[in-house]
Amino acid sequence: MCGENQKKTVTFNTTNSSCPIGEIIGKKNINESNIPVLSCEGACIRGEIARLAANNVSKEQGYGRGCHGELITVPESAIAQWIKSAEKVVLIDGCFLRCHGRIIENIIDKEKLIQFDALSHYKKYTDIFDYDDVPEKERKEVAQSVSDWIMESLNNMSVGSASSCTTSDEKCSACCE
Repeated sequence: MCGENQKKTVTFNTTNSSCPIGEIIGKKNINESNIPVLSCEGACIRGEIARLAANNVSKEQGYGRGCHGELITVPESAIAQWIKSAEKVVLIDGCFLRCHGRIIENIIDKEKLIQFDALSHYKKYTDIFDYDDVPEKERKEVAQSVSDWIMESLNNMSVGSASSCTTSDEKCSACCE
């Protein structure tokens, strides 16, 4: 296992392309000062619940769905500029591995990042991988519970008290416990 302070580098080919709708949405969210919502996009049920919860949260007034793909690979895009310039960024990780949190912490200021571990809220499906093994209705209900928990936490949190996890072993703030 890698030590806590070790970092890995991922290289990828640059692109001159841009996502036309991403440019529109990024500029709209910048103009409206919406808070970006990013999520785990893992293949398992835990990633699916985090993704569904992020979609729910992003529909709330003052929030918008961010694209981590553009943030990471098209850093000059409107979506990336919106996420990097936002006052706060909400990140919903699917589980204790914090894959997205550990990546995003290296792209935006950690002080702006408000992280949530969805699994720590609903505490199910630790023995299931395939999201199809959980009925769609149940997946949506669990994701709604997670998004309700997140919105309650965000509504009770002042910008100054926003905390985030910094290591996979560290005990997290109330949002992650």
